[in-house]
Amino acid sequence: MTTVRISIDPVACEAYGYCAELLPEAIVLDEWGYPIVDGAPLPADLVALARRAARDCPRRAITLTQKSAR
Repeated sequence: MTTVRISIDPVACEAYGYCAELLPEAIVLDEWGYPIVDGAPLPADLVALARRAARDCPRRAITLTQKSAR
């Protein structure tokens, strides 16, 4: 089984908010419009949306990491 986690680079992010529109189950915006993630593994049904959010981020501030369970 593979776990996927999402992280945000706060320096690169310019608070477009597009990621939260694509993935509201995993990304919420703070009062200034910057994304917040909890770092928990994403459910399998959200991985495709997370990949799209990372790909479509105008500042490339979203990173997905995968780890295989042994």
